[in-house]
Amino acid sequence: MTAVPVIVLSGFLGAGKTTMVNHLLRSGARIGVVVNDFGAVSVDALLVAGSVDGAVRLGNGCICCTADADTLGDVLAGLVSPSAALDAIVVETSGLAEPVAVVRMITSSADPRIGYGGLVYVVDAENVGALRPDHPEIDRHVAVADLVAVSKTDRVDEARRQSVLADVRAANPTAAVTEVLDGRIDPALLLDVPDRRDDGPRQLELADLLAQDAHDHDHTDHAHARYASVALAATGPLHPRRLAAFLERPPTGTYRIKGVVHLPGRGEPVVVHAVGGFVDVTRHRGRASGGDLVVIGAGMDTGAVRHTLDDLLVRDDESVDPHAEIAVTRHLRAGPGRGASPGVGR
Repeated sequence: MTAVPVIVLSGFLGAGKTTMVNHLLRSGARIGVVVNDFGAVSVDALLVAGSVDGAVRLGNGCICCTADADTLGDVLAGLVSPSAALDAIVVETSGLAEPVAVVRMITSSADPRIGYGGLVYVVDAENVGALRPDHPEIDRHVAVADLVAVSKTDRVDEARRQSVLADVRAANPTAAVTEVLDGRIDPALLLDVPDRRDDGPRQLELADLLAQDAHDHDHTDHAHARYASVALAATGPLHPRRLAAFLERPPTGTYRIKGVVHLPGRGEPVVVHAVGGFVDVTRHRGRASGGDLVVIGAGMDTGAVRHTLDDLLVRDDESVDPHAEIAVTRHLRAGPGRGASPGVGR
């Protein structure tokens, strides 16, 4: 069973969260969106196929619904139903919400269909300087984010832009940091966008046209908006302790790590996912002769990440303690629950 990643999107009022949600809805992925105030989501009315009990199904397979803290668990359980076939869920918190509380609800879920997709915090470069004195919680939220998206950098001069980025780095030295213009964040940084072009004949939906239009006019290839990925194709096992340390304390700028890997002395490979140091490990249900591990982030030193990945391989002259695998397998989901976790954020 593949868990649906649940991404928490937070930020102060007016930072640009809803604009980013609307951009993601046109990514081609099937996305469920949970918001505190549905009226704030300005999705194109022509996309709406129907609305029942606060849930809105969109023509491109996206779902929007309302939820508060008491009902979030129930809403997520409904969205991860196999019939919904979602690729990801985005929980957009209100501008005054406590994102850590939402993250804890997700990471403590016993539902194996729910996975943690990370905390994305949006910082408004134009207004954050005026907001911080009266709202010190902004720095606290930045400090625990897995990805910081700095918006509206096109509305400030270069000195102000560099100052905001420096403040973000001071509050959170290791998180992935990217700049976004008009909410245009590369979806591949946050989730796996499937290629559904060969799904067979079907009726062309308006969502397909909007997705193409978004692609034609997208500016996410701007140099500072690009994400980076580094992959390891492993023909042999990885050292469990080095792998566990890598997953739990990923390099600066890493947002997520995913892959199918082999451990010494273990017959079946395992599937590993890590976001911001939160690690999820499951047993691989198919056959895999090799292994692969992909690191995705923004602001990474790709050369250093490549060196670290290569060092995960068990060397020919190296012996591995047979009990070492517990460093990774302790994160295995126990029955319907989840494995151990180093906690929220860094």
